[in-house]
Amino acid sequence: MPIATEAHHDPFVLGGREPLTLEVIAQVARAGRKVRLGPDARARIDAARAVVDRIQRGGDAAPAVYGVNTGFGFLADVRISADAIRDLQRNLIRSHAAGVGPALPVPVVRGMLLLRAQVLSLGYSGVRAAVAELLLGMLDRGVTPVVPAKGSVGASGDLAPLAHLALVVMGEGEAFFDGQLLTGGHALRRAGLEPIVFEAKEGISLVNGTQCMMSIGALALLDAEDAARLADVVGALSLEALRGTPRAFDPRIQAVRPHPGQAASARNLCRLLDGSGIVESHRDCGKVQDPYSLRCMPQVHGATRDALGYARQVLEREALAATDNPLVFAETDEMISGGNFHGQPVAFALDFAGIAAAELANISERRIEQLVNPHLSSGLPPFLSEDSGLNSGYMMAQVSAAALVSENKILAHPASVDSIPSSAGREDHVSMGVHAADKLARIVDNVRNVLAIEALCAAQGVDLRAPHRPNAALSAVHDALRAKVPHLGVDRPVYTDIAALRRVLDEGTLPAAVRRHTELE
Repeated sequence: MPIATEAHHDPFVLGGREPLTLEVIAQVARAGRKVRLGPDARARIDAARAVVDRIQRGGDAAPAVYGVNTGFGFLADVRISADAIRDLQRNLIRSHAAGVGPALPVPVVRGMLLLRAQVLSLGYSGVRAAVAELLLGMLDRGVTPVVPAKGSVGASGDLAPLAHLALVVMGEGEAFFDGQLLTGGHALRRAGLEPIVFEAKEGISLVNGTQCMMSIGALALLDAEDAARLADVVGALSLEALRGTPRAFDPRIQAVRPHPGQAASARNLCRLLDGSGIVESHRDCGKVQDPYSLRCMPQVHGATRDALGYARQVLEREALAATDNPLVFAETDEMISGGNFHGQPVAFALDFAGIAAAELANISERRIEQLVNPHLSSGLPPFLSEDSGLNSGYMMAQVSAAALVSENKILAHPASVDSIPSSAGREDHVSMGVHAADKLARIVDNVRNVLAIEALCAAQGVDLRAPHRPNAALSAVHDALRAKVPHLGVDRPVYTDIAALRRVLDEGTLPAAVRRHTELE
């Protein structure tokens, strides 16, 4: 389940002053924010279209221009007659709609619609404004194309997924509308929209680009950033349950190794532990150092934050990029073929984000082991059960966390180092960007489940430290967890508790509880 995204009442304007950030993508994709085409964007679109129209008016005497009057890929040298241009564009979409597997989630496809409209709004694609307007109309009225999840290698961008999206634009394929699965044409007309007959350059302008990997990746990256904040909160609660010390989070330590993510994580931990009654209760216990999973939280959580920050920079640059081919440069009346559709920058960033996110679960699982292992837990009962033996407590919760961490190690293998030639060798190097995006989403889902398991165990551990309590902020976190899952006295099915706390994490309840008492970065 994705994290909650707040609704936004003002429409986002393509070509307007508000930047297209990951947050905006989520507002449109998840919360239904409206999108409009601004006047500057419309003017750019019209100027680029004029270049294509000039070439088209030349008929069969016009020079060969890829995407306008030639075949595609390996067939780029095949000249297409002027009276077959519409057939060319329609056939491109039909032939490229070769995806397989389950449909992508509705928010991902909505993100694709937004990002593709954004590319068109830049004025380098050569389509009519009506094409961009229909994409936005589909967003506005809830027409969501059925896009199979598999079939892209990230070469000429996400050809197959984007072709399935374009099928609906021309009234074919399938789409969800008003809770029903309909043919594309039926869905459009039910929504009061009309399909488009593609003119020269318009079909190819909808399939060249990185919008599938971008939409999956952008939403997963936001969830990963939220998980990094949650890791500080849940990790602090574990430290309390384990009678750890906040001394390692001293700002002077962070200042002499000035990574920004490390410093931010350490500040969070200091605020979450300042004034703790549990910390005060064992101040003179004689323990010198905590294990790395506690002591090195700023270094590990912070490194993840910095890696995710790099990925955000790449994705937000890509969201503003012209990834079409060929590109139309209206100011010089030219069309130039290039390779901006290639997904390598995005694939690298998403692979890196996946590796970084996986580490949040790695270190979280080690804290879970500290909590349930009586040899490590500073006096807590085995598996956090007060009547262990008769009860197994959270023994298997740690096993589930270990299974998820092991799966993440497999998923963290980079997709971007792979390549497989396609299109008769013309597309001889590919990015596998959608694979990287899909892996990131799966890793982040696992991370959030591991953090839910840690929260379950940490709350139990804090219970067992009574009458001592954390500070007001962490006490509010503990209370929020206990509002959904009661203390474990006698064994009960654990999966329902894990699921309940996963929902708490996804709903944003814990950061909200903290912010009533202190800041959280």
